[in-house]
Amino acid sequence: MPYTKVYPSSYAKKRKEPIRYTQKQIDKFNRQKYINELEKISKNLFRMFRDTEMTADKFSNKFEELKKKLDERIEIRLDSEYHHQLKAYILRLYQSICLSESFDDKKLDDIKEAEMSHLNRLQKLKHSTSYRKDKHKAKHQNEDWG
Repeated sequence: MPYTKVYPSSYAKKRKEPIRYTQKQIDKFNRQKYINELEKISKNLFRMFRDTEMTADKFSNKFEELKKKLDERIEIRLDSEYHHQLKAYILRLYQSICLSESFDDKKLDDIKEAEMSHLNRLQKLKHSTSYRKDKHKAKHQNEDWG
C-alpha cells in the first residue's frame, strides 16, 4: 500500500522522519472534510435565511463563497440519503439564486420560509436514524423517573 509523506508537527521534525498515512486514511480525511463542508453550508444557509438584515447581494456573495470552498474539495462518494439530498439541495439552490440574473431582495423574502422548511426537513432526515426504535420504546414507556 503506498504511503504519503507528511510533516505536520514539530514532533515529526524532532524525529527527522515523516509521519506516513495510508491511502485509506487520506480518503477518510477527504471524506470527512467534504461532509463537514456540506454541513457548514447548510448551517450558514439557515443562519442567513433567519437574518432579517440579509440582502440579496450579501446572500448571494456569501453563498458563492461557501460553494467555492466546497468546489475546492475533492468530490467524494456519498453513502447516506441525507448527504445525497443535502448536496442536491445546495446545488439546486445555488443554481436558482447565484446563477439567476433576477435574484433580488423581494425574491429572497419570498423564498425564505420555503427554504427554511426544506432545511428543517433535511435536518429531520439527518436525525431520523438517531431516534429510538419502536421495539425499544415499549420497554421504557412505563418506567417511572426516579
